[in-house]
Amino acid sequence: MPAPGTWGSFLGLVLFAMLAWPGDYLFYLAATLFCPLVSVPICTLAEGALGRKDPGSVVLDELTAMPLCYLGWVTDTWLAVGRCSLDDLFNRGNAWLILVLGFLAFRLFDIAKPWPIRAVQRLPGGWGVVLDDLLAAACSAVVVLLLSRAW
Repeated sequence: MPAPGTWGSFLGLVLFAMLAWPGDYLFYLAATLFCPLVSVPICTLAEGALGRKDPGSVVLDELTAMPLCYLGWVTDTWLAVGRCSLDDLFNRGNAWLILVLGFLAFRLFDIAKPWPIRAVQRLPGGWGVVLDDLLAAACSAVVVLLLSRAW
């Protein structure tokens, strides 16, 4: 399949929507932190089974990083209105644009891998596989938060 990281990121948008749907900020935060922790050992096993460092066919790292891209937006919404459901996010204006630009920012950071993202990818096992995507997501989260506040 071409562009597996992009497809994994699309799945990550689904995960984002599922985590934001109920509007429970602590649930969103806990799941956003928990999912990558579960991904590290799974990605370590996948590397061993496939015999390759960060194999492209493994997209769990992109999937679990996507909710982090939107954590600032979710937090900002929760602080502003006391809730952070999808309805709350989309009622604040320009949500579709923020969603798309956050996705594109994540893909850009994940593909270009500016410092320190590329350096973190060299960590052993699943740590390198997952942490580079988390750093790309953290960079994207800054972009998303700035955009959501600008509009």
